[in-house]
Amino acid sequence: MNLAEAIIQKNIDKHPLKSAIGFKKKNEGWKELSWKKFGEIIFKTANALKEAGIKENDKVSIYSENSSEWMIFDLAAISLGAVTVPIYSTNNAEQAEYIIQDSGAKIILVGDQAQYDACAEILQRNDSSLETIIVSKKAVWIKKELNSFYLEDFIAKASSESEFCKKEYDDVATLIYTSGTTGTPKGVMLTQGNFIKAFDAHFEFFKFKNFEEELSLAFLPLSHVFERSWSLLCLYGGARVYFLEDPKSIAKTLEEVKPTMMCAVPRFFQKIYAGVLEKAQEGSSLKKKIFDWAVETGWAAVELRRNEKPLPFGLKIKETIAEILVFSKIKNRMGGRLWFLPCGGASLSPEVTRFFESVGIHVTVGYGLTETTATLTLFPFTHFEHGTSGKPLPGVEIRIGAEDEIQAKGNGIMKGYYNNPEETQKVFTEDGWFKTGDAGKIDENGNLIITDRLKDLMKTSNGKYIAPQQIENLLTNNNFIQQIVMIAEGRQFASALIVPNFEFLQDYLKNNNIPFTSWEEVVKNEKVNDFYKQKIKDLQAHLSEFEKVKKFTLMPAEFEISTGEITPTLKVKRNVVLKKYADLIDEMY
Repeated sequence: MNLAEAIIQKNIDKHPLKSAIGFKKKNEGWKELSWKKFGEIIFKTANALKEAGIKENDKVSIYSENSSEWMIFDLAAISLGAVTVPIYSTNNAEQAEYIIQDSGAKIILVGDQAQYDACAEILQRNDSSLETIIVSKKAVWIKKELNSFYLEDFIAKASSESEFCKKEYDDVATLIYTSGTTGTPKGVMLTQGNFIKAFDAHFEFFKFKNFEEELSLAFLPLSHVFERSWSLLCLYGGARVYFLEDPKSIAKTLEEVKPTMMCAVPRFFQKIYAGVLEKAQEGSSLKKKIFDWAVETGWAAVELRRNEKPLPFGLKIKETIAEILVFSKIKNRMGGRLWFLPCGGASLSPEVTRFFESVGIHVTVGYGLTETTATLTLFPFTHFEHGTSGKPLPGVEIRIGAEDEIQAKGNGIMKGYYNNPEETQKVFTEDGWFKTGDAGKIDENGNLIITDRLKDLMKTSNGKYIAPQQIENLLTNNNFIQQIVMIAEGRQFASALIVPNFEFLQDYLKNNNIPFTSWEEVVKNEKVNDFYKQKIKDLQAHLSEFEKVKKFTLMPAEFEISTGEITPTLKVKRNVVLKKYADLIDEMY
């Protein structure tokens, strides 16, 4: 079955007037489209693409921030049997060109002026597969002589009649290029069946009740497999999806939209957790006691629920009081209705998942890759273990191979890397298991525990192995540390480059009468460095001596996507950072 048909036609037939998606245009409020209207625009877009020469298996690219147009264009292309090729909105012109050229994309949807200008330059050179640029915003200035059209004009005269290209489960639906933490991006071929079977597996796993009443906010990039597959899953199940264009406005948007579900990355939860703890510490001793009591009460209640045991009447009363005094206030800052949040991208500390569970928000930690259609394992509603990555989805098999590598089989495993049989062969074992490149183990209850990226494991000059992600995760749970990169490979001890959380550091400067000159000066200040030294010492107290960060350098600015230091999914490109700041690192030794 065609993926777009499985999502669109089913819901139009079932509830045509129910809201499908929400979006917000500049200087306007939130608007919604019904399933009937959503379908009509998708069909018009598909027919316009067809008239422009797009045929089955042709590549159609999207280079834009999140928007309703992003999803419409995606589903329109898939309905035709074409293959969607997303490009991160933060990618520069060179990165975008590589993906366009490698995939052979013929038509591209862009969102803003910089993206249009980059594509116009490619189009002008006449040495690319690119033939047409479609622009979602009228505010972007376009050169019509370069075969450029506003989306509104492009679809204006197209028919809204529906017709879905018949597809097999094994037919490619999308090429998603890996974010390239370890070299040249590769086009991951995900099929119609990868998505549909993964969606069915999720619904079998969770057995959601009244899923059609849920509202998800898409704030992670749709160009990444995590948000895209989650948002498509929500639409597949008949839930509403709202699209957030600017992720920096997440706090305000949560209060406006009041979502019930949303996928997020660990940093989102770490910041909320650290902020709540900081606020509790600043309160009176009575408020702190109430907060600690509420969390302890919530934890006792959810532990019983996690193990499917009944709650004593007295604990139910206590939990109700804790909800009124503490938990409702925390949830209201997140819109008030969030209860289910898939989390991926990196590990999340047990104390963070325990905290959210106590508050009444189920953070379902999961594990997967682009090559596995996102999810391999995740927390169920009960009998999960904090500190693990949960249990395999139905239809997924996990085994531990050589060097403790996690290997997988299942419905979500990619067809291969596009035009790259050599790299495809490298990531599959002789007996057909996908090699994840991550190290892990499976506990006695069948939970997967990630120990580290195999490529990231560091061996000190003393022969000790350090898994940096776990320690980096521990330190970034603190309010005063925004980003961290550990260094230990071939060195006698572990050190780190640390980016402070400048918002909290600013408050610390004021409270301690430290004058602000510039961040370059502040990070060299002796009092500031002593403060961080003590904080890091306290956070690492339980670690083995060889794992502890012994020296660090505070950085005056965040690692940025634009400088190539982090990927669009906020993963640090360790090799890039180590090379760029080699002199700073050498000074620590």
